[in-house]
Amino acid sequence: MDWKQAWSTTTATTNSALDALSPMCAPFAARWDREAERRAQLRTSENLKALMVAQREHNSARSTHAMARNQRSAARKASNNPLSGTRRAARTAHKAARQHHSQARSVLKEARKNYPATLAARAVQTHAAHAVPGGLASWLMSEAAHALTLWPASLSAGLIGLNAAGLWLGRRQSSVRLDDGMTAEERRLASRLDPSFWVQNADARGLAGTVPTPAKLTPAGLVSHVRLDGRWTPKTFRAKADEIRALLGARTDLRMEITSGSHGDRATITLRTRSAADGIDLSGWAPGAPWGVDSVTGEPVMVPLGRRMLVAGTSGSGKSWSTRALLAEGSEAEDHRLVVIDPKRVEAINWQHRARTAITPDEVLDVTDDLVAEMHERLELIPRGQDVIAISPERPRITVFVDEGAEVISMAAKTRAKPTKDDPGDPDWSRIMENLTTLARMARAAEIILIWATQKPTMDRNGGIDPQISAQITYRAALALSTSGESRVVFGEDATERGWHAHDLPMPGVAMLRSGPKAKPHPISTRAFSPADVIALPDRPIWHRGSSKPTGSTLRLVKEQATPAENTAPVAETNRDRVLRAVADGARTLRDVTDRTGINKGTVSREIKALTAAGDLRKSDDGMLLPGKEAA
Repeated sequence: MDWKQAWSTTTATTNSALDALSPMCAPFAARWDREAERRAQLRTSENLKALMVAQREHNSARSTHAMARNQRSAARKASNNPLSGTRRAARTAHKAARQHHSQARSVLKEARKNYPATLAARAVQTHAAHAVPGGLASWLMSEAAHALTLWPASLSAGLIGLNAAGLWLGRRQSSVRLDDGMTAEERRLASRLDPSFWVQNADARGLAGTVPTPAKLTPAGLVSHVRLDGRWTPKTFRAKADEIRALLGARTDLRMEITSGSHGDRATITLRTRSAADGIDLSGWAPGAPWGVDSVTGEPVMVPLGRRMLVAGTSGSGKSWSTRALLAEGSEAEDHRLVVIDPKRVEAINWQHRARTAITPDEVLDVTDDLVAEMHERLELIPRGQDVIAISPERPRITVFVDEGAEVISMAAKTRAKPTKDDPGDPDWSRIMENLTTLARMARAAEIILIWATQKPTMDRNGGIDPQISAQITYRAALALSTSGESRVVFGEDATERGWHAHDLPMPGVAMLRSGPKAKPHPISTRAFSPADVIALPDRPIWHRGSSKPTGSTLRLVKEQATPAENTAPVAETNRDRVLRAVADGARTLRDVTDRTGINKGTVSREIKALTAAGDLRKSDDGMLLPGKEAA
């Protein structure tokens, strides 16, 4: 290493050390400069004239007071009678002179305050008042056999040096070293996060007592750690977010995060001027592809299958395209099947070629009834010593996606039509939510997994999350939300304190994922998956619970890609086929059909009503069920 390189290394090390010391000295230098400026502003010609007048008045009053005191002493010596006229006159004159002197001293004190000495002069006077008497006393107390001891003067000189060094370091412009690719906005923000600028302007924004470190540029933006004095906590500092943004001159839409630091007297400011996910292609989907990319660390974010999940996001936040990758993954493998419940229909129709879809109340009730029955059968098959059933192509994991929770809750609260003699009426729609809450509580062991999505993440009567379902959720994701209250519903009551501010996320396609106690509240750029991409996916078998199940199997597939050699394979019956066959085999009442098919009473009633309207069934005069005219 030549001398130039060594000099460069030494200079860089020295600058780094000085940069670290500068924030510590910045408050001292700022207080010094503020006091010096205050004194300079008071040292006007008017205040100087007032001081000179006060000094003259004080000198005159002091002289008068001394003269009156001498006269009183002379009168006491001249007469021993305290009531004599001479002594009484001298005493009155002395009292008046003393009061006048006191008043003049008070005026002089105020005048000196209004025209103070310069701060440098005051510092010199203070050090001289310490060094001169201390040095003289040390010299007088020194013995002849020892060298002259001048430690008081040396200490004072050292203090002067420390004072000067502290002022120089506090006023020093720290060398904020950032990447060459830094934008003009980042340079401006970094300069305002410099301790010297911050301390000089913090008072005006109500931020006195806070000192930031020089900003550092990370893949996710600028980061600065702030030291807080005894008046501050990270929580009170975070409450000053508007004042901090104003002091930095940051854009209103620039995401700014204020979190607790490494110690109780530290806070961290992060300005998201960039994302670590920039430049990463998140369009489309392929099996095994990550759900998104952490915009802070740049790491891929995976959402494992088999996790009960809540996905919330206001309209336009990108909730649909962010969940499609999860649904594609959950319907891709041979041992995975997908069920989509979507009362709004828009998302469900995109998945009809690879998922069982339910749109109408009848369909939703049917599929949830089937899922609950499937769950109970599977739970009975779990062997002793195991927590979950082993998935296989015959008994696959079923992912149940509810696309709009608020609509499903409203559907379950729908008023049912009461049965009459000729019309069985509506089933109990409240059973929809009963089924879904049962699945949320009990179906994980049966590998029936619920993903609940909603635009209204509240738990009130018109909200989009059922409390029983929310309590069972392990993975919680949110795109942009409307309020901090919604963030707390999704992420928990500690959401605001711990930085889970989904209500501050930009739109669309940026989410937060809380998957456990160690999860970080980092924004995640999610994968974009359009409806056209979904429709272009290859067909997959669709799950349906059949009436006759082969040994060891609890499901049937209504959509199979059969080769010509497999054309003779049995096709799973629908509920309507089973009802029709039961009537053909001799069932004549609703009770008979229910017993023979094993289908719930409400579903049988709806199927009979539909078959009767289509002419496939008819009722006799005594109300018995008979095959239709054509069948007859």
